Amino acid sequence: MPILHQMPISGNCYKVRLAARQADIPLEFKDYPLHEGLTRKPEFLSKNPNGRVPLLELDDGRTLAESGAILWHLSEGTKLQPSDAWGRAQALQWMFFEQYSHEPYVAVARFIKAYGTPEIQERRKGEWPMLFERGYAALDVMEQHLAKHDWFAGGRYSIADIALYGYTHCADEGGFDLAKYPAIRAWMARVAAQPDYVPL
Repeated sequence: MPILHQMPISGNCYKVRLAARQADIPLEFKDYPLHEGLTRKPEFLSKNPNGRVPLLELDDGRTLAESGAILWHLSEGTKLQPSDAWGRAQALQWMFFEQYSHEPYVAVARFIKAYGTPEIQERRKGEWPMLFERGYAALDVMEQHLAKHDWFAGGRYSIADIALYGYTHCADEGGFDLAKYPAIRAWMARVAAQPDYVPL
């Protein structure tokens, strides 16, 4: 059975758990504590030199890092990946957007506020204006799209939605106010209503 090396609180790891459950792919979980640095030890670095989770380890020893790549691999041939080339390109567009324009701000704010040690919070307090400015900019882009579309790619629920849901649905933990985003809130409810949904 494939092993997911993960931190349970991580939105990037949660995306993989949700996709695997909805694609009916069983996984074994190996959990890592947040502040103990175990992903920087030689044993883990031999599997992923970048020292980060999630990391998918297959039965034959091959490993795959980066949540978007893992989502793409797990969704291959399933209903979670759009069936046409344009839909797949749309999915990738939104997955790249999530990792470049959304996650670095929404997820980082959540980490600092909800899970950062007092030392981390003090050291990084100067980042808040930038995190909120860029995080809200990403949420604005999502709201504009969702005001016209139920889903992000291919006209139906897909890994693009899973990728963006991972950190959006817990953005309040980072101090983001979703009250002014009715389309995002309605979309989050649609995601949570999908078959085989699992919470963070």
